[in-house]
Amino acid sequence: MSVAGVASVVGLVVLTAVAVTSGAEKVLVISWVAFAAMALGAWLGANADRTSPHRLVWGYGLASGAMITSAAMFLVPQAMGLGTAAGTPRIGGIGIALGVVAGYATHTIGHRLTHVDAGIDTTTAAIAAHALSAGLIIGLVYASMPSLGLLLGLAIVSHKGPAGYAAARRLARNGQSATGLLLPAAGVGLTAIPMALVTVPDAPVVNALVFGFAAGIFLHVAMDFLPSCEAGSEIDEACSLHEHSHDLLDELRTHAVGSTVLGAVVVVVAWTLV
Repeated sequence: MSVAGVASVVGLVVLTAVAVTSGAEKVLVISWVAFAAMALGAWLGANADRTSPHRLVWGYGLASGAMITSAAMFLVPQAMGLGTAAGTPRIGGIGIALGVVAGYATHTIGHRLTHVDAGIDTTTAAIAAHALSAGLIIGLVYASMPSLGLLLGLAIVSHKGPAGYAAARRLARNGQSATGLLLPAAGVGLTAIPMALVTVPDAPVVNALVFGFAAGIFLHVAMDFLPSCEAGSEIDEACSLHEHSHDLLDELRTHAVGSTVLGAVVVVVAWTLV
């Protein structure tokens, strides 16, 4: 068992009590859904005989489609509206641009850390850093506007399932335990719950930048999770274990588009019903 993984779960349990007594129920639900999704995905990945390319495509496609649609529906309009209240919607646009660039920069520079021997599995470290930073943004967004519904947060963390599955399969192939993934599984809650309790200044300029930045970050993450069926991708690697791998990769491109569209449609339908 990973000591860091077990400690992170204990920390999430402690913060659960804090969230209940402080009225941060929405962020609490999002945190535990993120934990359950990644933990379940990791368990399935660790116990799978081989990586299923169809499962990867549909997991990533549904999650990325849901994330893109949620960010576009719930965060971008808020950023623009708050920017308008502050004098110009371009303030929200600046926040979106900053979020996209920051997401790209941290992802690109963070890749260099995978070549540094830090005494921890690089796959787990990278996913944990992503989960902790995503939690900060989720908590900040709900602290700024507590009236936001659960649908946004749940769609944002929907990628935790396929991410946990893929990471656990990678660890299993290397003969490593997947229990370290408990840290990124709990990571969203570890930062989201404390951040949700922070008092954010009620200033349209600040809130426009916050919502714009959050939209940009999540749009970047969603685009990064779009199923890639190109040579050298994770899906191509899974296909290489099958006969007629080239034909299978061509077939999966259709599945990639279909799963992404379905993920987007699910969010829109859920929004109309809630």
